[in-house]
Amino acid sequence: MSKQTILKFGAVEHAEGGDLPGWIVVAGHPTMQTAVQHTTEDGKVMSGTWRASPGTYHATYTDYEFVHMIAGRIIITPDGGEPVEVGPGDAFVVEADFKGTWQILEPVTKHFVVVTG
Repeated sequence: MSKQTILKFGAVEHAEGGDLPGWIVVAGHPTMQTAVQHTTEDGKVMSGTWRASPGTYHATYTDYEFVHMIAGRIIITPDGGEPVEVGPGDAFVVEADFKGTWQILEPVTKHFVVVTG
């Protein structure tokens, strides 16, 4: 059998609930679900779908992340930096040394790719 070289993400049927490591609730009662839909053989790259409800997290990143927003709105503010608002259709990256808040204004669905150091 040949190795699969194309993987199309389907509907998310099963996602893990619970906050990610390094994410601390600082306002409201947000919840998140993460569905890892693909991981490379060496485990250094994973991708999938993330959902979150309104509220604010303080996040500390240790890995690089590419994001494509599907739905919702977030104001992301690096500690000591300027806020950036993202919404449906936006694509952005978060560097591995990011620390700051994610203020989730509307329920969010995003696709992500995380590359570990």
